[in-house]
Amino acid sequence: MSLDGFSLKPLIDELNEKIAGGRIDRVCQPNKQDIYFYVRQPGQTYILYLSINPQNPMVNITAVQPENPPEPPVFCMVLRKQLEGGRIASVSQYGLDRMVLIDVDTLGPKGVIITKTLIAELMGKYSNLILMQDGTIVDAFRKVGENSSRVRTVLSGQQYELPPKQDKINILNTPSADFIAQVKMYQEATLYQAVLASGLGFGPITVREIIYLAGLYDDLLVKDMDGSDFQSLQNAVDEMKNCYAQKEFSPTLIVDNKQKIKAMTPFALHIFPENNFTVKTFAAVNDLMEYSKKFAGSNNLPEKDTYRKIIHNEINRLTKKEKILTEELVKAQKAEKQKIKADNLMTYQYQFKDHADKEISVPNIYDENGTLIKIALDTKLTLIQNAQAYYKKYDKLKRSQEMVQVQINHCQRDKKYAQSVEAALDTAVSIADIEDIKQEMIKAGFLPPENKKKASVAPSKPYKFSLPNGMILYVGKNNYQNDKLTFKLAHNDDIWLHTKDIPGSHVIIDTKGEEIDDDTLLLAAQIAAYFSKARTSSKVPVDYVPIRYVKKPSGAKPGFVIFTNNKTLYVTPDEERIEPIISRDLNRK
Repeated sequence: MSLDGFSLKPLIDELNEKIAGGRIDRVCQPNKQDIYFYVRQPGQTYILYLSINPQNPMVNITAVQPENPPEPPVFCMVLRKQLEGGRIASVSQYGLDRMVLIDVDTLGPKGVIITKTLIAELMGKYSNLILMQDGTIVDAFRKVGENSSRVRTVLSGQQYELPPKQDKINILNTPSADFIAQVKMYQEATLYQAVLASGLGFGPITVREIIYLAGLYDDLLVKDMDGSDFQSLQNAVDEMKNCYAQKEFSPTLIVDNKQKIKAMTPFALHIFPENNFTVKTFAAVNDLMEYSKKFAGSNNLPEKDTYRKIIHNEINRLTKKEKILTEELVKAQKAEKQKIKADNLMTYQYQFKDHADKEISVPNIYDENGTLIKIALDTKLTLIQNAQAYYKKYDKLKRSQEMVQVQINHCQRDKKYAQSVEAALDTAVSIADIEDIKQEMIKAGFLPPENKKKASVAPSKPYKFSLPNGMILYVGKNNYQNDKLTFKLAHNDDIWLHTKDIPGSHVIIDTKGEEIDDDTLLLAAQIAAYFSKARTSSKVPVDYVPIRYVKKPSGAKPGFVIFTNNKTLYVTPDEERIEPIISRDLNRK
């Protein structure tokens, strides 16, 4: 979900006001889809974030300080060479398209000022970042050759082609009557279709809001509208224009019950009933964009999605294997029936002749009521040989039952471990975090060993948070950190917390030997639930116990422990209470 071109304009104005005239001190590209610019203004440095994530292309000023990967990508090195040290002359928008133009003045040979333009095309799966000078493409984030597109190629050395102008009305610089005249041209269309086709930069949400303000309906045919209907539509357009002219914005985010973004606009929205959606407003459009990242999955780390997919496939494989083994166990559990038939056959053999019957019925010696039991016979065998065959089948199934149960236990253990790795990936926030998880996945056999050496990455550190009562809280980021926290860092009097039967982090409260109050314990339990697979759940069970009661079985997988004397709290993570604490990681420089 991203802003349409019409909604993008107020954001561009905010960016231009803050970073125009600023010097680009540093460029960072932490992954395949994001670029960060450190823009220095007098007394302050802004971090400009640009993303071409197909699901959420965006640009905004962020508080996030990205990490530089050990080996910067080629496009990042180009931007560093071309733009570092330059000053941002302006941030503008092409028409009302989803295109952001950042003009940067750089110093050329003999002190000549050279203006270079970074163009952010925020158009879903076609999003791109293109560096241009004097109309010629210097480089692009995504190069597009003739094999990828016959309509428009994007290659170094080519002339940059702006998208063709659309036959639509820019309501911000055109009389509203002209817009209404354009709508009237679509007589056979619905009002929704006509407004969408007439308004430059309009997306579905903007169109629906204008129609709602006019008191009309999306599926109303234009040919069925009368003069008062068109006047109402014109009044709604004027209201929207006035909002932009007076800059009386109310940036609004709409999120559904599944925590999916349904709409983002710089103006108030009335088309979503509050009982079905969460409506949140902001002081600035930039604040809206920054907050939306928590729902849209922005700032993805290198290889994170790849590893998540690998571990997800491993969990699915183990789930299927467990199902197959369980079915085999059900079959093996029928072993006792074979022994009962053998025992009955041995008891009643004297009543029957060898090779005579294919099936006999006799009173079951293990049934108090003497209920008849049917026993199938192989006429090629004697009665004794048939009984021996049943005993052999019983022995085989009994052995199979024990072996299958062992396999099921191993499968469940491996699945639980894979789920713990998946939980660690969900909460990973740095390149070092991902590298630690990667090495763990290699050791576990989820990934093949690396052949070539890469630039080393410093090991990540566990989260370290300060609680309101002054105590320190540690949270492991992966299974190896969990083990280190629990068995090397923690003291006997510290409190250990973990979600009950749910993959998550080990959480340690460093009590310094002091008593812990109930409010602090409840907050720590909420943080433990937050850093688990149950983050968005309610009434999450969290076990807690003094660290001296936590043990690690010999040969157990990383992160696996056993404990006694535990108690359980049921908590619902309160993000408004948790966020201020976890936003300040004392181990993050």
